[in-house]
Amino acid sequence: MDEAALLRLLADVRSGALHPDDAVASLRRLPFADLGFARVDHHRALRQGVAEAVYGPGKAPEHAAAIVAELLDGGAAPVVLTRATDDQVTSALAANPGGVQHGTTVVWRPAAARPERIVVCTAGTADLPVAEECVAVLRAHGIAPVRITDAGVAGVHRLLAEAEALATADAVVVVAGMEGALASLVGGLTGAPVVAVPTSVGYGASLEGVTALLAMLASCAAGLTVVGIDNGYGAASAILRMVK
Repeated sequence: MDEAALLRLLADVRSGALHPDDAVASLRRLPFADLGFARVDHHRALRQGVAEAVYGPGKAPEHAAAIVAELLDGGAAPVVLTRATDDQVTSALAANPGGVQHGTTVVWRPAAARPERIVVCTAGTADLPVAEECVAVLRAHGIAPVRITDAGVAGVHRLLAEAEALATADAVVVVAGMEGALASLVGGLTGAPVVAVPTSVGYGASLEGVTALLAMLASCAAGLTVVGIDNGYGAASAILRMVK
């Protein structure tokens, strides 16, 4: 339940369209719903402006489906299942028709379109799965990002060709593995907030993303926001907080 839904509920009680007992029953679930195996946070949209997402890894398919169902039943919009396995996707969609799969992310009830101009820039095509997660979450919340793909520093002219897109962005997400240098370069080209996502892409000395992570944290482009390795969802969430 978000702020708008709560206001509608109160208005329905005031107008007589909803009995107070029914309103109380709805509000009783507002802090969280205890499913036995999970406590689903219905209050998060009121606190943060973004509903709870369902993280797939480690969950039984039927548990993932039940949590999605609880969020939908509680009025959450959008509802997002992330990092889902094939079995989780099958179970969640069978129990909750209407979801749309984007890679390993499934979205129900996407939000209405928003005007913010967000750029998602990837260093190489190997970084695309992480970028796809970020894009899917942004789209679920009504933001259609501009995408710049395969624009890493090994061929910097590819990025410079997109200078106008970077200059006019409200915020930029940079997704890069290897040595993670793309984040510093983009941070020096735009005054918009930059969220850097290190990926686990790279050869031996990349240390499965640790090198890119440390490089982004040590960037000379002041003010970068850095999320964890391969955390496309976290990058999208950071953007949503910035533009809220």
